[in-house]
Amino acid sequence: MSEEDTQATTDSEVRGAELRENLAMTDARRAEEEVARAHAEAEAATKTEEKLSRKERRLREKAERVHAEAERARAAADATAAAAASAATASAATPPRVSAPPVSQEPAGPAQRPEVLIGASFAGAFLAARILKRIFD
Repeated sequence: MSEEDTQATTDSEVRGAELRENLAMTDARRAEEEVARAHAEAEAATKTEEKLSRKERRLREKAERVHAEAERARAAADATAAAAASAATASAATPPRVSAPPVSQEPAGPAQRPEVLIGASFAGAFLAARILKRIFD
């Protein structure tokens, strides 16, 4: 083998080693990027979990408030029925008096008008649709 052939072989081996080094460095960078991407996804999942947890807590609190309100309404209805029953047994000889419902002296607010209620329900449905779209897109 001539000196030129030996030099060419050595140069090609050096070049091959450099290419393997570059390939190994590229693989390492790709792995690093995958780790960073996985970390970002994990952080996003954690934020989403916290957000949904807060929403669940709010909805549970609301359900508890509604349940307590329903219990109070049941208790009031039971008390009214008991009072009506005792009044009916106490005054069996006198006919029951029918009274008109109390008339409110306050003017009807905008929340009691049907067109306002329809508009509010439309706005609520529109807002819910936008929120759901953001969540699932």
